[in-house]
Amino acid sequence: MPNPSKTAKLGIVTVSDRASAGIYEDRGGPAIVAFLKKTITSPFELLTRVIPDERPLVESTLKELADEAGCCLIVTTGGTGPAIRDITPEATLAVCDREMPGFGEQMRAVSLKSVPTAILSRQVAATRGTCLIINLPGKPSAIEECLLAVFAAVPYCIDLMDGPRLETDPSVVNAFRPKKS
Repeated sequence: MPNPSKTAKLGIVTVSDRASAGIYEDRGGPAIVAFLKKTITSPFELLTRVIPDERPLVESTLKELADEAGCCLIVTTGGTGPAIRDITPEATLAVCDREMPGFGEQMRAVSLKSVPTAILSRQVAATRGTCLIINLPGKPSAIEECLLAVFAAVPYCIDLMDGPRLETDPSVVNAFRPKKS
């Protein structure tokens, strides 16, 4: 049963060699933050990280945010394409208990309406203990498009894992929860 009084901890991880080195500005992480701030109306705390495309570091960061920091949701951006250094999905699945394939399927289906190269995206979602981890592409417009495609299911997923109750602004995303019988 969800805990309505608990402040949700949400992790945002930008996986990018160039952004982590300061070569260019991270735009993916701030796009996720902006989406969450306009969507979630219940109390939450953000924990953000910008790290290079190094699989051991991605894995340890996801474990730290889920296990030590107690995040109920971690959203990553970057590293989901076919480039040699794109390892975010592999790192995510390596540290998770259960894959949630519907998230990736839905994000790609929605993205295909905008760009034919969406079939190259390998984003996944999976759970680690009581934390849902969702991989997103790195492009800010794709981030919002993908989050809008799946976020209605996120609060209920977190409810089912006994996480904090996430409430959303229905003018942005109407969180789905089954009606009580």
